Amino acid sequence: MNLKEKIDRKIFHTVGEAADALGREAYVVGGYVRDLIIGRHSKDIDFVTVGSGIELAEAVARTMGRGAHLAVYRNYGTAQLRRGALELEFVGARKESYRRDSRNPIVEDGTLADDLARRDFTINALAIKVNADGFGNVIDNYGGVEDIERRVIRTPLDPDVTFSDDPLRMMRAIRFATQLNFTILPETFEAIRRNASRIEIITAERIKDELFKIMASPKPSIGWKLLLDSGLLATILPELARMKGIDVVNGRAHKDNFYHTMAVLDGVAAASDNVLLRWAALFHDIGKPVTKHFDPVRGWTFHNHNFIGAKMVKTIFRRMKFPLGSDLAYVAKLVELHMRPIALVEDEVTDSAVRRLANYAEDDLADLMILARADITSRDEARKARYLANFDLVEEKFRATHEKDVERNRKNPVDGTEIMALFGLPQSPEVGYFTKNLKQAIKDCEIEDTREAAFAYLLRLAEEKGIKPLYDPIEKEKTENPD
Repeated sequence: MNLKEKIDRKIFHTVGEAADALGREAYVVGGYVRDLIIGRHSKDIDFVTVGSGIELAEAVARTMGRGAHLAVYRNYGTAQLRRGALELEFVGARKESYRRDSRNPIVEDGTLADDLARRDFTINALAIKVNADGFGNVIDNYGGVEDIERRVIRTPLDPDVTFSDDPLRMMRAIRFATQLNFTILPETFEAIRRNASRIEIITAERIKDELFKIMASPKPSIGWKLLLDSGLLATILPELARMKGIDVVNGRAHKDNFYHTMAVLDGVAAASDNVLLRWAALFHDIGKPVTKHFDPVRGWTFHNHNFIGAKMVKTIFRRMKFPLGSDLAYVAKLVELHMRPIALVEDEVTDSAVRRLANYAEDDLADLMILARADITSRDEARKARYLANFDLVEEKFRATHEKDVERNRKNPVDGTEIMALFGLPQSPEVGYFTKNLKQAIKDCEIEDTREAAFAYLLRLAEEKGIKPLYDPIEKEKTENPD
């Protein structure tokens, strides 16, 4: 097989010419080759040469001239070359061996065959020659091209050895299956099951990277179901694994919260590329297993699972080395609030109720509504349609009340001049105190935005501070505005 037409780009000829000048073979390898065959975009290009990858990178950098940035990692025998959006990695062909108590390999110089044999999967164990002699020739020692055509994932060598040597490869198998919508070969998947406990030697940071790539996939539930079925999930994220299953008491059952969560996750993924929102979908019911209770009258209940779930999110993020700060706060907030839109449509949708939810959600209101819509997974199509229609009404109410609030927040119903006259105050911090608190009380829906309600609130504040009014503002308001 020859793919010279697909790699007929200046960069491949440049690397090939530099390799020819050094008298050595050079190949583009791995994921770039796989994606080239699939027709999938890939910006990073990895090159392997039989000899020093650093020497080849230095030679290529010299030909590229100004604007090329070369980073050399001599301890690892690798080099990275960047120019604009182009990112190239160079390494010498090598072979690896492993100790059972570590995923860090013992690395030695090797042949191209050695280098391809150490690759994780056949679809990644492909190389294309870039030397002038044989430019574009594909080296496929393990049937990787056929596996791409069959859309299957399997290891070049014994899968038990592959996964035991480097347990992260089990995560990568599931990640590729999710990203590419490929099937893991049954014997390969059984090897993952047999070696699942080995994932314990992998750092949380490396696992996190794979999980985030799964979450960024078009249909992330594929990966999470494979993680569950393989046994990896019980070690990586036991809180989620515990959501699987249905309990039955007196003939009354609750739904399987794991598979419900998968439906919600895919619903959110179809509506948004926001990976953090997808994490909120994954964790929205994480508190249900610990709050589950059977009531003889009401059946299964999960009281406060949203509040418990938000606390669990914080624990999980820290343990898994996930981003903290604003990312954690965002996911925890959506988990805590995810039931509020549903509760809102079940009750009378008042302006004050809508404002309260909008004030809690703030800039994340639109994301909360995406999550709430995805959370309606009922098989009763009429019930589902009714909820979604009610959400349309709620969102229209959000827009209407927001427009009202923009108008009324331009100024308080009672301004600073009137407050000064009412209490006989000069311009002072006290006037600012009254003005600020009045505006906040209206924003938080503690009081209506009428002058009468505003004066009543100001009188309460004044009483707390021991300030007496010079007149009764409410009676004055009635006299001056009898209608």
